[in-house]
Amino acid sequence: MAVEVVVPNVGESVTEGVIATWLKKPGDWVDQDETLLELETDKITMEIPAPSAGVLTDHKFAEGDTVEVGAAIASIDETASKPEGAAAAAPAKSEAAAAPASSESKPAAAPASAPAPNKPTFAPADNAGKDANATPLARKIATEHGINLAGIVGTGPGGRIREQDVLASVQNNGHAPAAATTETASPAPARAAATGGERSVRVERMSPMRQKIASRLVEAQHNAAMLTTFNECDMSAVMKLRSAYKEEFGKKHDINLGFMSFFVKAVVRGLKAQPAVNSYIVEDDAGKPALQYHDYCDIAVAVSSPKGLVVPVLRSADQMSFAEIESGIKDLAIRARDGKITLEEMTGGTFTITNGGIFGSLNS
Repeated sequence: MAVEVVVPNVGESVTEGVIATWLKKPGDWVDQDETLLELETDKITMEIPAPSAGVLTDHKFAEGDTVEVGAAIASIDETASKPEGAAAAAPAKSEAAAAPASSESKPAAAPASAPAPNKPTFAPADNAGKDANATPLARKIATEHGINLAGIVGTGPGGRIREQDVLASVQNNGHAPAAATTETASPAPARAAATGGERSVRVERMSPMRQKIASRLVEAQHNAAMLTTFNECDMSAVMKLRSAYKEEFGKKHDINLGFMSFFVKAVVRGLKAQPAVNSYIVEDDAGKPALQYHDYCDIAVAVSSPKGLVVPVLRSADQMSFAEIESGIKDLAIRARDGKITLEEMTGGTFTITNGGIFGSLNS
């Protein structure tokens, strides 16, 4: 009997998603709860598991297609017999693929200062580990930075290399993008553009998350009065307090004392003093605009992730200590970077803080 794989309901605000990567192809054997594909929504990237064991018979949609919640996207034949050695086939294939890549990147006579075998190695942009088990986005980032995927350990299902793994390799090795290296080595394309040579353009489809970010920015201009005001604040006392206690604070709580905990504490005090700022504009029973007040402070903190800006929420921040705030923000930032933030953790904030200063912004 064939069992359909459907797009699950992940929240009432999410109605569709884009198939980012198929991890299994038609004809592959899949175990129950094994990840079949990665689906990008305007909120999160989620993994869709197999509802039962069997042979994946078809893909009803291709990578890049938009699918609605509840749509059937594949079928699994439960009556098919599991082929012998199916469980060991994938690892064996990965090892076989990794072996040639390692032998190709290994020099004929390795110097004494050669890097350790497990350290990611860099290769020309056109040889970024073609046989490696990686997502399309991870492969694209590796090509841009000239990274050999064969030297990266994947953290995705079945050891699949994800974009977070490649970005971590870039940060750890401080490797410059391949485009910059190419331009430095061969400035001919730049001269051609300056002298009226061939100039090309390219169009990339926006991810669902970036589409939602763009629509929300426009929506905010229609639904709220846009006002910008600047006030200077003397931070010298806070800076002295932080300098005096940050070492002791770090030893006691195993977390650095940053400025965000001071900002959150200041915001909480302001919201308690002016409850209207901690409210929503809603419709009452008669359909008229009304204010919904909150006796708690759920502070949303904007966090930059590889796929876009996400805004996870610190629940009951008014009840948190400095250490709890710092730990909470660090945990949210790490999981946002790794794509592990849930939809529930990004909803319900009563006030939002964003810190553009880390990107060099004077005001944002």
